[in-house]
Amino acid sequence: MRNQYRRSMATYKKRGNKVKTEKVNIEDNSTTAEVFNTLDETASRSEQWVEKNQKPIFIGLIAIAVIVLGYLAYNKYVIEPNEFEAADELAFPKKYFEQAQNTTVSVDSLYNLSLNGSDGKYGLIDIVDNYGNTKAGNLAKYMSGIAYLKTGNYEEAIQYLNDFSSDDEMLGSLALGNIGDAFSEINQPEDALKYYLNAANYKDNNFTSPLYFFKAGNTAMKLKDYKNAEEYFTKIKDNYSTSNEAKDINIYIQRAQLGK
Repeated sequence: MRNQYRRSMATYKKRGNKVKTEKVNIEDNSTTAEVFNTLDETASRSEQWVEKNQKPIFIGLIAIAVIVLGYLAYNKYVIEPNEFEAADELAFPKKYFEQAQNTTVSVDSLYNLSLNGSDGKYGLIDIVDNYGNTKAGNLAKYMSGIAYLKTGNYEEAIQYLNDFSSDDEMLGSLALGNIGDAFSEINQPEDALKYYLNAANYKDNNFTSPLYFFKAGNTAMKLKDYKNAEEYFTKIKDNYSTSNEAKDINIYIQRAQLGK
């Protein structure tokens, strides 16, 4: 009887488990069906939206295609020819600019030739005016600024150098530093100091950074700002010990300390 009772209990338990499993399966199937129904409804709504907005979508795609093709065409038929033309025109004034940089004889006349051109050839100013948005035109802004600075036209130098832009660590820093020189020449030391510091901190390097920290230090001394002057000179000593500016830097640090 006991064995028979156990068999009946075992049978009862098995049947009970079977019913529970079937219930879970039914629930799983129900949830899965619900998910698929939701996906179907979403897909259906998406299809309806696409059908309803087919015309605007088509117009939008055409507009994007026109913009892309227009941009490519503008680059190929306008920008590229302008770049080549500007580079070609720059060769003439660049020759005189480089000669002026490398000689001490008739420097002003060479810079003026580079700025204004001659014999029907464009000078730097013409290239800036006609090709200012090209790479050659941008470089012409820098060269114009330097030419004006060297010939004593400081306000024009500031204007052209301010318009110049570059990611190059040397040219970018030199442009800012030369603006500082121009402000120093017209007796605006506060502005000069600002540009010297911008130049010194522009993409830190071992050439222009110590050069313009040194100029910043000397300008701060003129302004009787001895504390900051000491700081700028000390930066040269600590961070650019192999630079030319570092050779006698202890003397400048001591002068700043005495000033304080």
